[in-house]
Amino acid sequence: MSDRSFLSWPFFEDRHRALSKKLEEWCAGLSVDHSDIDAACRRLVADLGSAGFLDHTGGDALDVRSLCLIRETLARHDGLADFAFAMQGLGTGAISLFGTQAQQDEWLPQTRAGKAISAFALTEPQSGSDVANSTMTATRDGDEYVLNGEKTWISNGGIADVYTLFARTGEGPGAKGLSAFIVPAGLPGFEVVERLEVMAPHPLATLRFTDVRIPASSMLGNPGEGFKVAMGVLDVFRSTVAAAALGFARRALDEALARVGTRQVQGAPLIDLQMVQGHVADMALDVDAAALLTYRAAWAKDNGAARVTREAAMAKLYSTDQAQKVIDKAVQLFGGDGVRVGMKVEELYRDIRALRIYEGASDVQRVVIARQTMSAFQKGG
Repeated sequence: MSDRSFLSWPFFEDRHRALSKKLEEWCAGLSVDHSDIDAACRRLVADLGSAGFLDHTGGDALDVRSLCLIRETLARHDGLADFAFAMQGLGTGAISLFGTQAQQDEWLPQTRAGKAISAFALTEPQSGSDVANSTMTATRDGDEYVLNGEKTWISNGGIADVYTLFARTGEGPGAKGLSAFIVPAGLPGFEVVERLEVMAPHPLATLRFTDVRIPASSMLGNPGEGFKVAMGVLDVFRSTVAAAALGFARRALDEALARVGTRQVQGAPLIDLQMVQGHVADMALDVDAAALLTYRAAWAKDNGAARVTREAAMAKLYSTDQAQKVIDKAVQLFGGDGVRVGMKVEELYRDIRALRIYEGASDVQRVVIARQTMSAFQKGG
C-alpha cells in the first residue's frame, strides 16, 4: 500500500483528500490496453471525462494541488492514464487562462467531458527549449490568419481535435513577436507529417501547416502575447510534471519494498541486508523531498502567488531527476527481473526518462532557478 500520510500535510484541504480517495477508488478498476496507444488514449480521455476528473483541467480557476494529486495518483497506477489526463489540461490551459468567454464556451465543455482531445503545439524542429527562436508564421489576411510552418514532438499529435498553437506574428523580435491560437484539427493544409515512436509509447507527431486559414478570433490573448501565454500555462502545469514523476517514484518504492520484503537471500529477506536498507532509505528520502517541493509550488500558486517560476522549476528538476534515481534503484533491487519486459519497474524505467526533457529540460530548469534566485537577491528577497 502506497504511503498516503502526506495528505495530512497543511498543503491540503478536505476537498483534496476527498478527491484523492475518489480517484484511488476509480483507479482500482483501471485496466489500460497498451497494444493500441491511440485507442487507449481516446478511451482514457472519455473515461476520465465521464468520471468527472477532467473537470479539473479547465474553467474559471485551475487548482494546481488538485491537478498534481490527480497526476501523481494516475502516474502511480499507469503512465498512459497520467498522459491522457495531463494533455487535456496542458492543451486547454491557455484557453482557461487567456481565452475569451466565447472560446471557453466552445471548447472547455467538450474537453472536460472527454469528447474532444486537446494538444499543446509549441516545439519546432529548430527550437525546443528556445521558444523565442520559433519560426512558424501566422500572417494576417483580412479577418483571418494564415499559418505556415512545422511543429514537432507534439503530444496527442494526430489524435487531437484542437491544438493550442504558437506562431510568429511579428510584433517584435524574438519572444515579443509570438502569438497564440486555437486551431481545430482537420483544416485544409494541416497534415500529420510523421508519427514519432518513443521508448514509453504515447501519441506524438510532427505537424505541418501550409497556408492553413483560421479566423482572427482564434487568437488567444492579444497579438505578440504568445510567449506570455505559453509561460503562464507552463507556470501552472510544470508543477504537475513533478507530481507525475513523484507518482512514478512512489510506485517504484512500493514495488521495491514488496520485493525486498519477500525475496530470500541466504535464508533471509533482502531487507535484512544493510546495503539494501541504505537504498530503501535513500528512496524514501527522495520521495518525501520531491513531494514537499511539488506541493509547495502547487500550494503557492493556489494561494495567490502571481508567478511560481522558481518554485515550479525546483519541483520539476528535483522530482524528475530523483525519480529517475529511485526507479533505477528499484530496478537494481529486482536484479535480472528488473529489466524483463512486462515487469512494472522496467515500465517505470522507460516512463520516467522523458519527464526530464519535456516542459523544460533539467538543465534549462537549473538556468531558470539560478536566474530567479539571483534576481530575488538583487531585489533584496
